[in-house]
Amino acid sequence: MAERRALIEGLKNSNPAVDPETEKAFVFRDKKEAAPETVQPAAPATSPAAAATLSRVPLSTRMRADFAAALKRASLERQLAGVEPNTLQDILEQAVEPWLRTNGYLK
Repeated sequence: MAERRALIEGLKNSNPAVDPETEKAFVFRDKKEAAPETVQPAAPATSPAAAATLSRVPLSTRMRADFAAALKRASLERQLAGVEPNTLQDILEQAVEPWLRTNGYLK
């Protein structure tokens, strides 16, 4: 087993010195050299499998109690019957997508 030592001893620099120019080049690398990352627009979802590959973000909202109960019941019945979509998330995405397209918020 290694000999125990004080925390301050572990913080002391016992490693060989790094070339200061290499260190500065790493820390303060030139912004011109670093190519900006290009973000590709996501392909529109055409199927549940394609929708599953898109990234998701948490969304919290409130809805009428009767809608929530009906949605939960639909989800459970569809899961038992093996019908897709059967998760709350997938059902809500499938219901909201046509509205967003109709009103011009999705292309």
